[in-house]
Amino acid sequence: MALAVLARAPQGRADIPDSQTIMTQFQTAKARAQALFADLDAAGAAGMSKALARHVAPDWHWRGVAPFHEQTGAEDVSAAFWTPLAEAMPNLHRRQDVFFAGESDLQVSPGIWVCSMGHLTGLFDRDFLDIPATGRLTWLRYAEFHKVEGDVITESATFIDILSLMHQAGVYPLPPSTGAMAIYPGPRTHDGLLTGPHDPAEGAATLNLIERMVADLSALNLSGNDRAGIEMLQKTWHDDMSWYGPYGIGATQTLPRYQEQHTFPFRLSLGNKTFNGHVARLAEGNYGAFFGWPNLTNTTKGGFLGLPGSGFPADMRVVDVYRREGDKLAENWVFIDMLHYLQMQGLDVLERNRQLRRISHP
Repeated sequence: MALAVLARAPQGRADIPDSQTIMTQFQTAKARAQALFADLDAAGAAGMSKALARHVAPDWHWRGVAPFHEQTGAEDVSAAFWTPLAEAMPNLHRRQDVFFAGESDLQVSPGIWVCSMGHLTGLFDRDFLDIPATGRLTWLRYAEFHKVEGDVITESATFIDILSLMHQAGVYPLPPSTGAMAIYPGPRTHDGLLTGPHDPAEGAATLNLIERMVADLSALNLSGNDRAGIEMLQKTWHDDMSWYGPYGIGATQTLPRYQEQHTFPFRLSLGNKTFNGHVARLAEGNYGAFFGWPNLTNTTKGGFLGLPGSGFPADMRVVDVYRREGDKLAENWVFIDMLHYLQMQGLDVLERNRQLRRISHP
């Protein structure tokens, strides 16, 4: 999904820790994230702020998708996001499919980060963001990143797929997607929860492969060839790869269908693609991920998401999570802050939902 590689931090540092120290740091960071998740699961709506405060710094910097955007501190994050979500889904639980730590050496925010991905599940009993409650079990896709310094979380990013929630509630606002929209599975290998230590060399191999893939995409952008064959993709991807895109695009499998159902619509419908960099990029074992704020800026020419072109530049905040199998990438889960992207082009998805509800129930 990424379009270019952000320059890495200077190499040859004298303070690079040894492998055992790195693994210990990763385990400490993962323990802090797991403790946070357990407290959030147990807190309920009334206890969210206190649960967060036990694990985060007073000036904790939190990034969330629209309409939450950026918040500071446990109280504000709780009020903006976690408390309303827990009120809407009183028995909220986290079901993780991928969990790992890694060191990001990008200059934006270097340090140890933890990545968690899966679904937040619960009975959707009260409206959330004016999306109508269903009273049924609901799966809300999420991906989170937490930067741990010492034994406290100082930065986080929480991506949820709000369009997936609207789809389950029967108020999906966009034309049909090119890929399949469903409750996406975790890794085919069922080994995505890296709770124990892993050889740093494996994580380095994963990160190197991801960066090679991204560099290939960057070179393709510079070439201007939006209908390239699969030969370039085959350098870093398995032929039967699985790609789980955000709602609005959908999921697909195999390189030919990936091109047909995602890359060609994406590349041919969007112009003026500008890469803005990543905040964090990390890997452990055979899993890796990154997110940007925003990753890229582009202008719609018409056709993307089945919508007309706006002519306005808009930002894409993107998460990519990868599974490496051998020397190639096998699976990729992608999140895009679609509501923010569409709002920058003049379409307020949540307000349109409110308007339609007022028309139906004046």
